[in-house]
Amino acid sequence: MLRLATYNVEWFDRLFDDQGRLLDDTEWSGRQDVTREDQIAALGVVFRALDADGIMVIEAPEQSRRRDTVRALETFAARFRLRARRAVIGFGNQTQQEIAFLFDPDLIAARHDPRGEPTGKKGERGAPRFDGVFRIDLDQDGRDDLVVWSKPPLELEVTTKGGTDLRLIGVHAKSKAPHGAHSPQEAMRLSIDNRRKQLAQCQWLRGRIDQHLEVGQSLVVMGDFNDGPGLDEYERLFGRSGVEIVAGNGDEVPLYDPNVMRALTRRFTAPPTTARFALPDGEVLSALLDYIMISPDLRAHLPRWLVWHPHDNRACVNDGMLRDALLTASDHFPVTLDIEI
Repeated sequence: MLRLATYNVEWFDRLFDDQGRLLDDTEWSGRQDVTREDQIAALGVVFRALDADGIMVIEAPEQSRRRDTVRALETFAARFRLRARRAVIGFGNQTQQEIAFLFDPDLIAARHDPRGEPTGKKGERGAPRFDGVFRIDLDQDGRDDLVVWSKPPLELEVTTKGGTDLRLIGVHAKSKAPHGAHSPQEAMRLSIDNRRKQLAQCQWLRGRIDQHLEVGQSLVVMGDFNDGPGLDEYERLFGRSGVEIVAGNGDEVPLYDPNVMRALTRRFTAPPTTARFALPDGEVLSALLDYIMISPDLRAHLPRWLVWHPHDNRACVNDGMLRDALLTASDHFPVTLDIEI
């Protein structure tokens, strides 16, 4: 059995110094009212409980001239004696929130394997390399707009010890929040603009997914999409969510995640939630943002999904240490996929 996980760790970067050493002290972390030592300890509990063969880390520590994502993550893994103790990163970004993959080298070989050539500033249509520029007419005015990923997806070639070849794509899609708005009108304009850009990113990603599926590759797409069916009122304006675009519909070969299906149908029970945010008025917003989608061929390998929610998952509720650690470690909760390969 192979266990894969996706986990968005809020401001993981702020737990390390420039040498990749853990800042295990009583200073505040990037999480509200949580010290660095408390967040580090909580993350140790969560990662050890996951015991995953491969973990797509969203908001991984920064990659730059001063800081090294791989060094920081491998330091963290060594501290807590994780099996997933090797790290790989793809294209870096300027947000201090990278996408990286931690894996057990005894069971998995993984390498960054982007497809395509650099696009240049003028960009390309289709599905260019993820660090490039995507040309698309966002507002249907007859002129192409230029879209980039602020956090380019991490595209991996993965081979298991048993010889199974997989393509993994780690995703952190653009947030739709109207940051910087100074009026309701400006907030609406920014929200619509951000929604267009996010849907364009998802169309770009879907184009790459189609390329892999056309040649019969087993594929897993995983990460934080900052989106989901029925998540906000702007979905009616555009007809569908970004997650639905990535999962596929109509004539496209579908990817599958049961949580997407539950969110789409909303029959009998509410869909699970993978993130929990405190709002300015003190209320708490829960949302389904994190997914692990698989290609049709992998559905024959007895896949099982689990959201590690501290209040909704019975095993987490009954384990007081794990429950508290999940709430302290991040504003997102991990999602795992167990699959017989």
